[in-house]
Amino acid sequence: MLAALGRLVDAGIPLENQAVLLAGVNDRRDRIERLSRALLRARVRPYYLHQCDPVTGTEHFRVPLATGMEIVEGLLGQVAGLAIPRYVVDAPGGHGKVRLTADNRIGREGAATLLRAPDGTTVRYPDPA
Repeated sequence: MLAALGRLVDAGIPLENQAVLLAGVNDRRDRIERLSRALLRARVRPYYLHQCDPVTGTEHFRVPLATGMEIVEGLLGQVAGLAIPRYVVDAPGGHGKVRLTADNRIGREGAATLLRAPDGTTVRYPDPA
């Protein structure tokens, strides 16, 4: 597989990775760090780390937004900036991807995080049960 990725990059095709943050799979900083380093060695940019959507059948894979923020912020100073993926969530209601940064987190409301969507809408993103 590494050879195939190399051929694509050598042909001028930029490669980026989009990973989904999953509880019990890659929900620790060291795992995302290893993935990011391996991707860069393969000349693939770690582009997005997606928050698992709150859809039926995925609750056991979801982690709180705060956990994802801690993972990504924990990469600072540990890996090169290019190795730090953008942590994003698809805002409920079709309001677009929200890059999860301190600026986009408005606050908490019960068991949900309030986010500022790209269209300016405030959306509620529920924590896993």
